[in-house]
Amino acid sequence: MKDTMKAQVVREPYKMEYCDIPIPQITEDEVLIKIKVCGICGSDTSIFTGKYAADKLPLITGHEFIGEIASIGSNAQGLKVGDKVAVDICITCGHCYFCRRGDGLLCETFTQLGIHTDGGFAEYVKAPWKNCYLLPDDMDQYTAAFVEPLTAVLHASQMMDPKITTSVAVIGCGLGILHAAVAKAKGCCPVIVIGDSPARLEMAKEMGADYTIDINEIKDPVAEVMRLTNGIGVDHAIEAVGHPSTYEQAFQMLRRGGKVTAFGICAEDAVANIEPYQFVLGEKKVTGSCAGIGNNWGEAIKLLQYGIIKPEKMFSMAVPLRELADALEELKTNKDLVKVFVSPELEERIYFNK
Repeated sequence: MKDTMKAQVVREPYKMEYCDIPIPQITEDEVLIKIKVCGICGSDTSIFTGKYAADKLPLITGHEFIGEIASIGSNAQGLKVGDKVAVDICITCGHCYFCRRGDGLLCETFTQLGIHTDGGFAEYVKAPWKNCYLLPDDMDQYTAAFVEPLTAVLHASQMMDPKITTSVAVIGCGLGILHAAVAKAKGCCPVIVIGDSPARLEMAKEMGADYTIDINEIKDPVAEVMRLTNGIGVDHAIEAVGHPSTYEQAFQMLRRGGKVTAFGICAEDAVANIEPYQFVLGEKKVTGSCAGIGNNWGEAIKLLQYGIIKPEKMFSMAVPLRELADALEELKTNKDLVKVFVSPELEERIYFNK
């Protein structure tokens, strides 16, 4: 094996370098993974622009990756060179107060591959062997690269805990489309998706949403949700945008006794105006969800394997690793792009759903 690899390194905010760096060296408890595909997430843009994890730079971002095991540590079990794997990107200590009670996402030393430590926008990445999940041989690599975003949505759904026939409104039509698809898979109805992209909203309907609300045409989405629910409001509202105003809307469109699931990340100093009496007299509730962890990976793989969730309509394009910076810029300016993949094995772009 060669000693160096190509990687996209964020040196400082707005400065990304496509360069040769040493291939990571693994310990006896790690595996080295040859990257096949890595999806682009909004957090990759946030890190590139310095809005998030700026103290971790320089850094190789990219956490939605899958690949093949290239070498394996001596302590690894149940894995071999050549296995196709997805990786739980969450690294926890396993012994702090939160880990011992099963809340690994709240671990006192919590880090994630591609967000706090080097990730998948490279030819190789190293990961703990215990975090690897085998992929079905017949699963295509782009569907497989959708495992990580699906884990985040699954964890949010588990925190939301919807019952069959409960109504759901999803604010946001990025990963919001996937939230809607999971809600439908759980028997929720009606499922309403709210957003500003006609193309994405059409995609949401094709993937199961009962209603969509285009805020370019309907200026008061709260009133429209109330109309669609006969003045009652929804049982569950998922905020998947990350803005104070949409969090306020989520609470307003909620029925008495309903629950808001907080998924979209706002700026740390952002403040939303919510009347505290709604928690008491209206018995409204809120739960947060930041990522998938542990067996959410196994669950996501199974849902994709058996076609319960079919994300292919969300695939926009795949680009060579060297074009990552260009792809980040295009995602910022073209709202019709949804999921963009990056691969070190590609020489030219692939376009989906054309």
